[in-house]
Amino acid sequence: MQAVTIRPLLAEQVEAEIAALSELLIDCVEGGASVSFMAPIAWEHAESFWRGVAVRVAEGTTDLLIAELAGAVVGTVQLVAAVPENQPHRADVAKMLVLRRARRQGVGRALMRAVEQLAAAKGKTLLVLDTVSGAAGERLYESVGWVSVGTIPNYALFPDGRPCDTTIFYRALLPA
Repeated sequence: MQAVTIRPLLAEQVEAEIAALSELLIDCVEGGASVSFMAPIAWEHAESFWRGVAVRVAEGTTDLLIAELAGAVVGTVQLVAAVPENQPHRADVAKMLVLRRARRQGVGRALMRAVEQLAAAKGKTLLVLDTVSGAAGERLYESVGWVSVGTIPNYALFPDGRPCDTTIFYRALLPA
């Protein structure tokens, strides 16, 4: 198994990786992942999404981590800290995406470890995320110690328009 490299992507670096990031998002949506987009997703729509992420990274409300195998972008995750002022200890984990061809190679686990470490370094002690119930993401989050707090029926849609249930998770972190 190849070693997974995780690194932060700065706002000014997003444009250089826009093709790889867009390919990643499109691959996940085409594979049926419910990640806020409907199929088919246009290349321009994917690029626009990532440029919006770059703006939030520049503003300091989002951190973007990418996973690489053999120098190629194969995954990503975001730490979103833009929360109400009475929740400075909390952040959301969002858009944990892994190329279908790179799954089951430790990429998701590496991204989750890295985002947890980043959150702890930023003084966050509570993380939350949501994922499609019964999908691979749910199994991954449980296996790395996240706690399920419940399921919301018909919360979102799969890319083909079918409704899907969503499970909410949290992870308590020790202060850094």
